[in-house]
Amino acid sequence: MRHRSQAQGHPTTEAKGGEPMKVLILGSGVVGVTSAYYLARQGHEVTVVDRQPSPALETSYGNAGQVSFGFSSPWAAPGIPQKAVKWMFQEHAPLKIQPKMDPTMARFMMQMLGNCNPERYAVNKERMVRVAEHSRACINALREETGIRYEDRQRGLLQLFRSDAQVEAVGKDMKVLEQCGVRHRLLGADELAAVEPALARVPGKFVGGLHLPDDQTGDCYLFTNRLADHCRERLGVEFRFNVEIQRLKRSAGRIESVVTSEGELTADAYVVCLGSFSPFLVKDLGIRLPIYPVKGYSLTVPVTDDGGAPQSTVMDETFKVAISRFDDRIRVGGTAELASYDLSLLEKRRATISMVVRDVFPEGGDVAKAEFWTGLRPMTPDSTPIIGATPVDNLWLNTGHGTLGWTMSCGSGQLLGDLMSGKAPAIDPSGLDVSRYAA
Repeated sequence: MRHRSQAQGHPTTEAKGGEPMKVLILGSGVVGVTSAYYLARQGHEVTVVDRQPSPALETSYGNAGQVSFGFSSPWAAPGIPQKAVKWMFQEHAPLKIQPKMDPTMARFMMQMLGNCNPERYAVNKERMVRVAEHSRACINALREETGIRYEDRQRGLLQLFRSDAQVEAVGKDMKVLEQCGVRHRLLGADELAAVEPALARVPGKFVGGLHLPDDQTGDCYLFTNRLADHCRERLGVEFRFNVEIQRLKRSAGRIESVVTSEGELTADAYVVCLGSFSPFLVKDLGIRLPIYPVKGYSLTVPVTDDGGAPQSTVMDETFKVAISRFDDRIRVGGTAELASYDLSLLEKRRATISMVVRDVFPEGGDVAKAEFWTGLRPMTPDSTPIIGATPVDNLWLNTGHGTLGWTMSCGSGQLLGDLMSGKAPAIDPSGLDVSRYAA
């Protein structure tokens, strides 16, 4: 069997059965499309299905724009429970909870609290950085091979600290970065403008920063759509849009088909890349995914003064707001809101992220003309994605990336391709699949 990717000169690898597989990927966000890319490159016949009319129209559409490999850190961290109580009474807090009688939310919060200790934080941080650092190599290679551009910049990330306590606290993260070989440097207040010149216009606001020179920025929506075009045109991937995925049909311990609004679709293997909606699809199979939607907001601000705008990404540690530069736009993303699947745009959340970008880059863009957006981040209680096999023989997962789907997408997709193709994986996959929750 000869797949189109062989004709295009792409290397292929046969699956364990000796023949390439027919693979059905459920979801066309950045994780679904990168999964399609790596599986197609390994010689598989890939179809992507989504309810939307085109790729990346949900969580991947308006994210913060940071491709922050070195900044991959668990939300569940020592001290977070105490901070969360304080944030409840602050107007511009990074975390907000909408009171609801929601047992799923309560269970998620309890599981997250169980990870807020130094031991679990260290384990989770290592797993996240392992995937993220692999993703760095993968996206660099992908960009070189495909030639796609997405208003991307490779100029690093600067985490900004407003207090000495924040500088002291980052020491633990720096130890993990050292262990993982991630380049980083702690900067004093007088060194920040050398990395982001516009910060010279706001003296005295920050006491220091952590610079991660190998991090990147880019428009995730553009990336996903241009990669989907490449997959379609060069690798023979089929995309089926406006198709509602209804349920998985199992027979004899395997998935037999996906029941959709367009009838039943069949394949040799199935991959769930549905973000926050993944748990609903697999729960009837006895698979419990502890993924909860954590709502985030963003602004897309037109640049009015290049010299007053960021040149890459800065992260305001106090408010947990990321500010990233595209060509002629600034993307501002932040706020973690527990509100179930509610997608309403709340003006008080807009006020917080507007305040931060005006405070850090007051002359860089016209915030009054910004596009306001919200999306649902698929968070796990340990902040680590779920990548790999399931107890159902031909069902695979690539989901639960939280705020780092864009950052980890290429590494996750490449790892999944290796695992599904029966190859020795490029990185250690231990601790990444759903079995860690059973333990």
